[in-house]
Amino acid sequence: MRWIFAVWFALTSAAVVRGDDKATAGKNDAASVEQTLIRLERDWNHAILTKDYKTLESIVADDWTGIDFRGMTVTKAESISELKSGESTNQSVELGEMQVKVFGNTAVVVGSDVETSTYHGKDSSGKYAWMDVFVKRNGRWQAVASQSTKLAK
Repeated sequence: MRWIFAVWFALTSAAVVRGDDKATAGKNDAASVEQTLIRLERDWNHAILTKDYKTLESIVADDWTGIDFRGMTVTKAESISELKSGESTNQSVELGEMQVKVFGNTAVVVGSDVETSTYHGKDSSGKYAWMDVFVKRNGRWQAVASQSTKLAK
């Protein structure tokens, strides 16, 4: 009888340890996703500054929709077209802290930046608060929606 109890105890203890490992693995996975998305945000910003359209095409999903600082809805194609034509330019951008919330294969990144920029020939420099929504598709994260607000001075 003691032997059966000892075997049962060993098996249930092992199951609990495996459960803890899964919890730790879940935390590690979330931290890894957070790091990945923060890196993507930095890469996205750098790609805009350097006009690296290949990187932009990779990070931003084809079905991406953005709401710009004027409250206008823009598509990926419209946004990239404005960058290519020079209608929208960023001379410098300093990213602030970012918060990442992960919900399975969807994540939200909230952050801010201070930028020197122009839009349609007018100075659009200032501090912005923004939010990007990412979805993991085919094993990689892509931005599917964004919103940006210019903060009052």
